[in-house]
Amino acid sequence: MTSARAELELDDIQHILLTRTPAITGRYEFLTFDTPAGGCAWLSALLDKVQSAAEVHQTMDASDRWVTLAFTWQGLRALGVPQESLATFPDAFREGMAARASILGDTGAAAPEHWLGGLAGDDLHAIAILFSRTDEQYRRSVANHDALLSRIDGVRSLSHLDLNATPPFNYAHDHFGFRDRLSQPVMKGSGEESTPGSGGPLEPGEFILGYPDENGPVLGLPQPETLSRNGSYMAYRRLEEHVGLFRTYLKDHAETPEGEELLAAKFMGRWRSGAPLVLAPDSDDPELGADPMRNNDFGYKQMDPFGYACPLGSHARRLNPRDTAHYMNRRRMIRRGATYGAALPEGMPDDGVERGIAAFIICADLVRQFEFAQNVWINDRTFHELGNEHDPIAGTQDGSLDFTVPKRPIRKVHKGIPAFTTLRGGAYFFLPGITGLSYLATLGEPS
Repeated sequence: MTSARAELELDDIQHILLTRTPAITGRYEFLTFDTPAGGCAWLSALLDKVQSAAEVHQTMDASDRWVTLAFTWQGLRALGVPQESLATFPDAFREGMAARASILGDTGAAAPEHWLGGLAGDDLHAIAILFSRTDEQYRRSVANHDALLSRIDGVRSLSHLDLNATPPFNYAHDHFGFRDRLSQPVMKGSGEESTPGSGGPLEPGEFILGYPDENGPVLGLPQPETLSRNGSYMAYRRLEEHVGLFRTYLKDHAETPEGEELLAAKFMGRWRSGAPLVLAPDSDDPELGADPMRNNDFGYKQMDPFGYACPLGSHARRLNPRDTAHYMNRRRMIRRGATYGAALPEGMPDDGVERGIAAFIICADLVRQFEFAQNVWINDRTFHELGNEHDPIAGTQDGSLDFTVPKRPIRKVHKGIPAFTTLRGGAYFFLPGITGLSYLATLGEPS
């Protein structure tokens, strides 16, 4: 079917698509449905806890908990979605992330056979994202959800991941200490304003099903439209950050603390404050990093074409090539998520505790947006004609790849980059609209 409506139906869109809540903690609960009735009963009990974008816009200051629900293709089937409807979902979603590991570059230590929490199996059916503003609310939300699972037969927890802000930083920093999520697209009709350098607002159909995208009206919504309209796809990635290894590498490959910070920034493309290397090539500028009207206002084509400030293969430049990429508006994605695991104190050796980022990449087309970014931008050895490199932060590393820092008169090539991060799990989820959630809940009602 074709939809030409462009006005966002904010009261029918799950809030995570359009809002970044001030959560500092929470839990991702991964679930399996042993019976359709059990799954539908669980969903029915949570329907009034799931907030729309309109509701969160109105209650953000007053609320201290936010709930999001999403489902794998196997989960939709387990709930009782008819086969003829299941067949209308795109191949990538139906196959699932684990089956597409070779396309995504999830090999070696990042391969699905090493994933944690049962995320590679067909019995992963749903996720409940329980974000909280306070530790007290987190404990209350988890206790309430545990009680719900204990009284409903046919649904159970497969695994969970507890989240936290990363001291001594805040929820916007990762365990390496870098300020995160500085460049996000804005949708037309969302009420948000694009910050300088972020590009103009994009058509909603780039992120939400049932709306025109940058190419116009979109054909072929998954059926029934009641289920798919105002929905989206989420690629979940649990990425462990090897903080001790990262710090040791910096010390071993730089002569001074200032040199360590510069090398870290070259890997990332930004200083830890968020200040971009293009605008602050020689030293960090925390004031710039904290200013949303300046910290994203740059391009590469004219300001740094050869990567003397920001290396061509740096993480930020790969994940957002900006004015050096073709069809950039067709590749943009929304990113949500949080850190997990206790922070590693400065100066302490690696303690064996897993810590990292657990993120969702939200888009309307998993192949055109997420899989393209993984395959071409993150794990293509010849990105920008570099020859033998992956993304130094998020790419799959096996010790055989390089990282090049352009410099006059002689560039510096770091040989044998280790894996600073390792994928520990992932999945493809469908994020229904509020009406879609209600439709799924009715599948368990007696006919």
